[in-house]
Amino acid sequence: MLTVALALAVALLLLSPSPAAAMLHAHPDGQGQPVLRSLESLRDLDDQSWQLVAYREGPPGGPLRLRIVGYPGKVRLEHPTDLQVRSGRKVWTLEDVTLSSAALAGDTRAAAAEFDLAPLLADLDRNRPLHLELPGVLTDLPVPPYVVAEWRSLPTWQEPLPGGR
Repeated sequence: MLTVALALAVALLLLSPSPAAAMLHAHPDGQGQPVLRSLESLRDLDDQSWQLVAYREGPPGGPLRLRIVGYPGKVRLEHPTDLQVRSGRKVWTLEDVTLSSAALAGDTRAAAAEFDLAPLLADLDRNRPLHLELPGVLTDLPVPPYVVAEWRSLPTWQEPLPGGR
């Protein structure tokens, strides 16, 4: 009986999808172009809620972006402001590309910023916890390893889009 229960437990662990892979969503954008995204809501050390959307446009090899969204009316983001990313002694600076996005450049609420995620993902070789900082707005937003794993899978993920696209 114990052997059967143990075998069943092992089978469930092996057959269950990883939590990181389950959070990636593929869909076409307004022009029918494929978009793959990872969406996560996190709280900074000041208990402020932020939404992080890491996404890839197009097929593998397409542009990689990280969109950070604060609560409209509670936070106002100035552009350009580069994002500082820390992990241990390593530090990355991600370029603010918000004004190159038609949707965000015209948004008067100024509660979102977008960054080029490719340099960070190219340099990460492990799913290490990260800490994000936007000078003057966001002091320390911890990003757990499972979210980093989702982001690291974006460049090469090849899940087919709904409708056979």
